[in-house]
Amino acid sequence: MASMRVILPNRGLTAFQARSSSFRCRNMSNLNPSAAKPAAAGSHLSNLEQLLRKQELQAAAASKSQESLQQPVPRGDSVSSSGGGGGVLYRLNLARIWPEMKAAEEMSPKNLNRLQRLLSMTPQYSPRNDLGSRWREYHGSHHWAGLLDPLDENLRREVVRYGELIQAAYQAFHLNPEMPTGSPPGPHHVAVPDRSYKVTKSLYATSSVGLPRWVDELAPGWMTQKSSWIGYVAVCDDQKEIRRMGRRDIVIALRGTTTCLEWAENMRAQLVRPDDYHDGDNSKLTPGHEPKVECGFLSLYKTRGAHVPSLAESVVEEIRRLVELYKGESLSITITGHSLGAALAVLVADDLSISITHNIPPIAVFSFGSPRVGNQAFADRVIARGVNVLRIVNDQDLVTRVPGPPVFGGDHYADVGVELRVNTRMSPYLKPSADMACCHDLEAYLHLVDGYLASNCPFRANAKRSLVKLLNEQRSNVKKLYTSKAKALTLNLQVHEESTLMAGAGPYYRSCPVTSSLPSPSG
Repeated sequence: MASMRVILPNRGLTAFQARSSSFRCRNMSNLNPSAAKPAAAGSHLSNLEQLLRKQELQAAAASKSQESLQQPVPRGDSVSSSGGGGGVLYRLNLARIWPEMKAAEEMSPKNLNRLQRLLSMTPQYSPRNDLGSRWREYHGSHHWAGLLDPLDENLRREVVRYGELIQAAYQAFHLNPEMPTGSPPGPHHVAVPDRSYKVTKSLYATSSVGLPRWVDELAPGWMTQKSSWIGYVAVCDDQKEIRRMGRRDIVIALRGTTTCLEWAENMRAQLVRPDDYHDGDNSKLTPGHEPKVECGFLSLYKTRGAHVPSLAESVVEEIRRLVELYKGESLSITITGHSLGAALAVLVADDLSISITHNIPPIAVFSFGSPRVGNQAFADRVIARGVNVLRIVNDQDLVTRVPGPPVFGGDHYADVGVELRVNTRMSPYLKPSADMACCHDLEAYLHLVDGYLASNCPFRANAKRSLVKLLNEQRSNVKKLYTSKAKALTLNLQVHEESTLMAGAGPYYRSCPVTSSLPSPSG
């Protein structure tokens, strides 16, 4: 029997060949016109008819709104694209799905199972490999050369883990944002996702600017308070994890902008000299080449509060104490932050590199969505002092491009360190037109890092990070296909988990609802 050929009008495609097994379009559609090869039309057409009938039956059972797809497929060797509503090509509706490469309404079983796994109530974790003698390399001793493109799987795991420590800082702040007005703050509870770390110190940032009275009257008290809890210091306290990492890790995790006064400080973009940085070398620099940083960031870092020390005083004092406490051990200092916290992380690293004079451990910064912090002279000084900085940047995140060049000339801002660049458009789940808030969102960053393979590779198919948090926080920026499928799958998964839990639980647990707001596992 002659091979089957269909002419596609006005689409730039010359032939469509139906295949007998699976039909794919970017792993989402049931069609792949470019994969066609001549074959026997009779058997292919028969299989195509069976596939269409199966999809029609599934659609009819799910919704009565698709009754137009339930008409029988006409048999015959010739197929026309203009034969009214009864042709096979009309039913496939290539004109709708091919030009925009839209996903088919019915996902393939493979993709449906993968989505179900990523929405499962049971977290999926990537293995934690033994870093051993290579820990300095993963901490940036060689500026992560050969580890970023393609992205080393051990480094991916470490980057995501540090990002989750920042998420813990956000969560701890929002659970208790208000500061007492007449006394020092009490202990601040932090639910650290990595239980091998123990929190040793709460950190506070204080603004030096004021707001108009009408802002105080309109905004909640914590939004306009001068001082706010901004992060914590934690130390790895688990011997098994210390052996895996090859050293005891001290972490400083800093959240991003939240209060009105923090936003006001962000807007103070003039460059100023950090004169009180214990830096006697500034006087030897030629005019025009002094290290300078953004005024607002420096203000939040150096200003004391009414009942709390400055961020600079707190972090330097605590790190000195921990370095002395664990003297003789192999130590590392890791500062990690998002947005404003990422900018402050660079200031912290620069300060620690000169403030700790004896037995200083290696210092590394893992920053997410960081704005520019200072000028080129400052960036050069940070690197010259032995600080390793890895900037994780989303190509669509505008925050990473500010402050920009000066309008009327003068000193320019410069980026610090090595860059790992991800891209929202590479995610199969997020819309290419995702808004600015999504492109700067920390969970979106971790989702992109988890799926990143290399600059010239697509999103990795075996990504393990849960989509639950991403869907909860960025539902409007997730592709419609996944939000609709996730809604049905989440309901089914919740019913299954709830029945499983209640079957073996006591009266207390039976009275507690099962929530779908789950912590995201590491990638």
